[in-house]
Amino acid sequence: MPPVVNPWLALPEGRPSPALTRRLRAAHERLVTGTALPPDDAVRSVVRDSWRRSLSCGVDPDGGTPPVELLDDELLAYREAHPLAPVMPVIRRLLVQDAEADRMIVAVTDSGGRMLWVEGDARLRSQAAGMNFVEGARWAEEVAGTNAPGTALALDHAVQIYGSEHYRRPVQPWSCSAAPVHDPVTGSLLGAIDVTGGDHVASPHMLTLVRATVAAVESELRWQRREQLQRGAGRRPPPLQRVSPRLEVLGRDRARLSLPSGPVELSLRHSELLLLLAEAAVASEGRTAAQLAAEVHRGEAAAVTVRAELSRLRRLVGAELVGSRPYRLLGRVETDLDQVRRLLARGSVGSALERYPGAVLPASRAPGVSSARERVSALLRQSVLRSRRPELLLRYGQLPEARDDVAVWQACLDCLPASSPRRAAAAAHLLRLRRSSPLR
Repeated sequence: MPPVVNPWLALPEGRPSPALTRRLRAAHERLVTGTALPPDDAVRSVVRDSWRRSLSCGVDPDGGTPPVELLDDELLAYREAHPLAPVMPVIRRLLVQDAEADRMIVAVTDSGGRMLWVEGDARLRSQAAGMNFVEGARWAEEVAGTNAPGTALALDHAVQIYGSEHYRRPVQPWSCSAAPVHDPVTGSLLGAIDVTGGDHVASPHMLTLVRATVAAVESELRWQRREQLQRGAGRRPPPLQRVSPRLEVLGRDRARLSLPSGPVELSLRHSELLLLLAEAAVASEGRTAAQLAAEVHRGEAAAVTVRAELSRLRRLVGAELVGSRPYRLLGRVETDLDQVRRLLARGSVGSALERYPGAVLPASRAPGVSSARERVSALLRQSVLRSRRPELLLRYGQLPEARDDVAVWQACLDCLPASSPRRAAAAAHLLRLRRSSPLR
């Protein structure tokens, strides 16, 4: 009776063979070119299924690098608050300490596949930076294709990926072993621990080492939780932190203002006025009644009408939020619009698109609102087109403002691999748009 082979191991014998590499590359070529599906015995089922998921997500096997979604202060703040931050000393002691001698990189991700810590061999890290294997980059399977940390998170299971098993060809010189980490109390997925390097990283003992590190990390998390509960017993709870009001205007006909006392649904006019004041606050400015009247009404408008509306708005949201003479915000108000702009400014197009459900107050015809709507819409469109990433183009193309955009759908068609199942639908939609165009 033949021995049972562990499907999660890339190299059960501990080393690759030229025949294995040739077989994997041939199977990969058949899949991504649409020539034929690889035979079942040509590639592990866990890898074949991951390839198919990558293909259906529109990941380009020869395309650009995964996106960097966290930078600078945002990355540092996010890492500091992440549940895995307190157990990094354990990971460093068990994996990073000998990483240079073992010629490998150690990466720790969040549950979304974003790299929070990338440590280990300096020379290898410098080489890996060329494919954006860096802190802040997102290596989830749907954007980076088959890779150990992304696939481990997708399947919630420890897994190895040997060189040519990677979906994206630029990553195929590397091998990796990764395992997911869970909260020991709630069971929720916290992230993954990964080691990346040469062929030796895909050997069985390396996956054992990674899983042992995960076990130690989860044990440490359980102990730290117990210590926190014991220290906190009988203590006065910490004071609640003041949360800034948040104004949501994207994809909504009426804005919603979230206050510490609860959410407030605003009328269209109050939505427009509060958004215009928030936009002015970005530049540390206020507005006179006459200026707001010009930004709210088309044509001639009496400032007295705006004053009356602002008086009602101040009674609704509180005079401590909206001041007068000039009208201005007296404290910080976070807007979903400004969040999207900040993400785009950092090049985090995927994150910006995730936070963009639609245009700014689409029911508003106020000149100032229309201007803000057009600016952010144009900025997002330009960023998505420049990204040349099919998954972003397809997601953007589903927005009302992009469904009839010929340039967007042409870019989708240009960027999708020839074997992608989404290519036919994109081509058909583009053909319908061109047939219905009055310029045809």
